[in-house]
Amino acid sequence: MLFKSKKANLWFCCLVACTCMAVNGYDSSTFNAAQGSVHFMNYFGNPSPSAIGSVNTAMGVCGVFFSGPISDRFGRKWTMWVGATFVIISTFVSTFTPPAIGGFIAGRAITGFGQGLMMPAEPVYINELAPANLRGTIMSFWQLFFTVGSFVAYWINYGCSKNAESLGEWDWKIVMLFQIFCPIVIMSGLFFCPETPRWYIQNERFQEAHKVLLEVRDDPDLVAREMEEIRQAIAFEKQQTNSTWTRYKLLWTDKSVRKRMLLAAGINIGQQLSGNGSLATYSTIIYKKVFTSNSQIQLINALGGTFNILFTLNATWMTDFLGRRPLLLIGVAGMAVCMFAVAAVVTETPTLEDGSKSSSVGIATVFLMFLFVLFYKPSWGATVWIWTSEIFSMNVRAQAVAMTTQCQSIASIILQQIFPIFLTEKGFYAMYMFGAINVVLFVFVWFCIPETKGVSLEHMDVLFGGVNHADVGAVIVTEQTVDDDKASVHATETPAVHQAKSGSAV
Repeated sequence: MLFKSKKANLWFCCLVACTCMAVNGYDSSTFNAAQGSVHFMNYFGNPSPSAIGSVNTAMGVCGVFFSGPISDRFGRKWTMWVGATFVIISTFVSTFTPPAIGGFIAGRAITGFGQGLMMPAEPVYINELAPANLRGTIMSFWQLFFTVGSFVAYWINYGCSKNAESLGEWDWKIVMLFQIFCPIVIMSGLFFCPETPRWYIQNERFQEAHKVLLEVRDDPDLVAREMEEIRQAIAFEKQQTNSTWTRYKLLWTDKSVRKRMLLAAGINIGQQLSGNGSLATYSTIIYKKVFTSNSQIQLINALGGTFNILFTLNATWMTDFLGRRPLLLIGVAGMAVCMFAVAAVVTETPTLEDGSKSSSVGIATVFLMFLFVLFYKPSWGATVWIWTSEIFSMNVRAQAVAMTTQCQSIASIILQQIFPIFLTEKGFYAMYMFGAINVVLFVFVWFCIPETKGVSLEHMDVLFGGVNHADVGAVIVTEQTVDDDKASVHATETPAVHQAKSGSAV
């Protein structure tokens, strides 16, 4: 590794993985920014809201279904590397496509495939490398990097929009082209990162696993204990699953795993239905209901990207201090209040002759939208990913995280088809819908989501009614050791001893 400090090695590897989320953050903001460009709309023939929705639908293609098997076969880090390669390819396709919306959608589809490979592998990599006491803190940087990517995209777009007249169609192409930066950082950084110790042990590469743990853990005694716990848990899990098919089958046949699948699917669907995805993707169109100046709207978006970083920083200490469950409850309650309030402010006030709202209504709208994000970022932004990626056992983790996080894409696909049309027809009355959904999500978390703070990955199964994989695996490892010792003794016996034993048996 690059550093002498073990903590520095740990953080470097995890932050390289977090950079994958910056790709997602930048990408989500590029399309939102492009919608405000007159040159973009003219280039593609003023696509309708449903056509714009289909661009987002293209993001939900099947890459995520390949992520689990590739991640288990070749490792987490190489899955991220391949995904980054697809994003680089898609950047050039989206930027230099001929003036037909189909070409742009194709580029977005390749982006979706690449991100579908990366997104499930990244949190699995971080959770398998980070110790339990730092897992929440490090994973919170995952969401922070999303906001950093979004921040960069918004400010690049703001600069381009201010010079749109001189740049022409390059006012949106420059924003698209800069998307290659983060994938290049990821591909370069991963060459200095190891695979996770749990993946090494699963593939019986024990010396490499031990070496990695020694490079990222301070206490050698804890390394030995962690090695043994991982080995014991995986020994039990290998008895249950010996192929990719049995891993997928176990997701639904094991009662404890099935329960976690349903809860994780619900919380990931909830993340999209809470409203943040639609607000982030269509903030330009939303603000056009209140403001008329595109430059003013892009400045608000850029400021939003800046404040998002500050809001997400709260997650770096809240997730391990308050815990996952309290954060989810506080966040969704605040989000519900903000959605009801902003809907009332805009729908119950008069519209001016130019189609905008008064300055006081505009200020209140921006304040409430920013306040919504303040509640969202450390809770349903960061914590949903942390909770999802830490609740599954090693033998099904890659498959389960891939499938449950794909529920975000499915929910987003459906919502992005409906929301632009709903917003066009009903305006800010659409926000009442998000307020009601957040009330339902509060009830869901209150009754269904347990706390996972401080629980090691090897002991997570007990929390959901399953057996302790490490304890059961300890018996299996002991039996294997005894069998190996007997075989070793038998192999070293002399021929004379074998003959004597044969004679006594007769």
